Amino acid sequence: MIEKRRSTKETEIYVALNLYGKGESSVDTGVGFFDHMLESFARHALIDLEVSCKGDLHIDAHHSVEDVGIVLGQLLGEAVYPVQGLERFGNAVAVMDEAAVACDIDLSRRAYLHFDLPVEGKVGEFDAELVEEFFRALAFNMPLTMHLVAQRGRNRHHLIEASFKAFALALRRAVTPNERVGVPSTKGVL
Repeated sequence: MIEKRRSTKETEIYVALNLYGKGESSVDTGVGFFDHMLESFARHALIDLEVSCKGDLHIDAHHSVEDVGIVLGQLLGEAVYPVQGLERFGNAVAVMDEAAVACDIDLSRRAYLHFDLPVEGKVGEFDAELVEEFFRALAFNMPLTMHLVAQRGRNRHHLIEASFKAFALALRRAVTPNERVGVPSTKGVL
């Protein structure tokens, strides 16, 4: 397990992960729906994940969700880079009932997020707009290139959960060891 802490006036965060784990998790951010999404991510990425966040939830969940994305992104970057002997690219479509979400990633060390999920409003007490904030924070702090696109769906819970699962599966595929690829770049470094 590798770990990272981050302390600001808005959040106190601890994240630990094992990139090649069993999908076990212990998550407590104080934001129930977000905890559920991170647990789903860990399970389907087969990453062992511990997340603890004490945030300024008396304001709202924005800082907690975004800052967890920052720390998780940084820690994933430490676990993955420099990319050598890994597939590098990963993609997946995850479905949940009527929803289907595609995620394509490149472990490029270039920060980019294309986010096309029609999620506005709330899921319980969770502001759905925070999903984009989380993925942007993760993509820009890892960094990696990510395209997250809803192919179809109406239910916000289903679309959001499918997005976390699609990212998990795409990441699992991108970090699959493959000794034949060496450094998977014509530049010779990633």
